[in-house]
Amino acid sequence: MRAVSAFLLCCILGSGLVTAQEKIGDLPYRQNGHKRHVLDIYRPTMQSEKPMPVVFWIHGGGWQAGDKSDVGMKPAVVTARGMIFVSTNYRLLPDVTMEELTDDVAAALGWVHSKIADFGGDPKRIIVGGHSAGAQLAALLCTDSRYAEKHGVSLQALVGCIPVDGDTYDIPKIIVTAELRQMLYGGKMFTFGHRQKFGDSPEKHVDFSAVTHVAPNRSIPPFLLLYFTGNPDTTAQAQRLAQVLENAGINAQAFGKSDTNHSQLNDDLGNPEDPATKAFFAFFDRVLR
Repeated sequence: MRAVSAFLLCCILGSGLVTAQEKIGDLPYRQNGHKRHVLDIYRPTMQSEKPMPVVFWIHGGGWQAGDKSDVGMKPAVVTARGMIFVSTNYRLLPDVTMEELTDDVAAALGWVHSKIADFGGDPKRIIVGGHSAGAQLAALLCTDSRYAEKHGVSLQALVGCIPVDGDTYDIPKIIVTAELRQMLYGGKMFTFGHRQKFGDSPEKHVDFSAVTHVAPNRSIPPFLLLYFTGNPDTTAQAQRLAQVLENAGINAQAFGKSDTNHSQLNDDLGNPEDPATKAFFAFFDRVLR
């Protein structure tokens, strides 16, 4: 049974604009699915006559934790711009494999593509984003078409990708970096680090890396990669993916913010004085015009 909670939220933005949004919560995206096979839709209460662009958001948490409610200001500011914001849950490690987890997110995206018109959304204008582990999943879905296509979504429907402070766009490199750091400076080797999470197989590590699947003429959308400059791993990974995308002729911007941290970078998105938010909104304007 669909669980729906609708309410009005008044949001005073930096421009002085006051807007209201409606939340439709815990919508199941798989029939007879797991309790985490649910998503939330936020939409403006004053809806446009034209179908509204959609932001599809994937939470972080190391693929082991996190919840679709961890969205901060993003639904409010997105709906204030006349767009729909969707946040999804998915099953978590170690209860499922990374393949099953990724397929959950792709299934949620497929549900949104097929159903969002019923909520006023445009299934041909979807921006995919996510934070941390969600950044890896967002980048993979937007570069490896197999996941989305399995659930009826062409990459042509994805008009933008916004991964936020991920460190796993090139998984073999982060595994080597992390394990070398442990070896050089002491400390026990990881028992459930990136190597194990992504299947403990060199082939799987390559296949789960967004950089592996970037190539010209694959309908890969433009990217905005946000990262915290104080973290050398997320900095290097963002710059690595941006360079691979640019080499393939795909528009990509890597934007670093220094006065923040891994969590705060995500939490501050929506603050009108925040430099990353300004890049966030500018990206919307570019890909949706």
